[in-house]
Amino acid sequence: MSRRTQIWILVVLVGVLAAVYLANRTQMPGLQGVLASDSKFQPLNVDEPQLRLDLLAKLQKLEYSGTHRNIFSAVALPVALTPAEIAKANRRYPGVDRPPPPPPVEVPAQFFGYASMPSSPRRLAFFLNGDDVIVVQEGSVFLNRFRLDKIGNDSADVEEISSGRHATVQMVQPPPGEAAPQPPSQ
Repeated sequence: MSRRTQIWILVVLVGVLAAVYLANRTQMPGLQGVLASDSKFQPLNVDEPQLRLDLLAKLQKLEYSGTHRNIFSAVALPVALTPAEIAKANRRYPGVDRPPPPPPVEVPAQFFGYASMPSSPRRLAFFLNGDDVIVVQEGSVFLNRFRLDKIGNDSADVEEISSGRHATVQMVQPPPGEAAPQPPSQ
């Protein structure tokens, strides 16, 4: 078949399809139900359709007494305590006391000086324990229970190893007329 013949057959078939559609369009079952329902429509019988201003005024006078919560947050607001609950929480029970805080760290040695080493950025601190002079480098342990953390110009920061608590030992100047203890020569 030639191309021209195929086009003519297609045009004839489209024409037949259009004729069948136009002939049967009033007999479609869906359209009859729609047309029939339109004829049964009855509007509501309202005698005087007015806006009820008295009910609106009553609603405008109301105030919201609930919690003002953010509806976009999943976290709830904290519960407000009543004065009786606050008094109950603050009440001290006889015989039940909190334990006292631990005493401050006491270093049984006096810090009396420091020296810088030219070969290292660390400093050496000199402590006096009775008649003994103790030479300690930063980061080292002395008296078997203290670590020297940092040496300042007029104080030394010391950590008690067993508890992890810190203390600052101030530098002590010798009284006038007395010679300062000499560190041991190496």
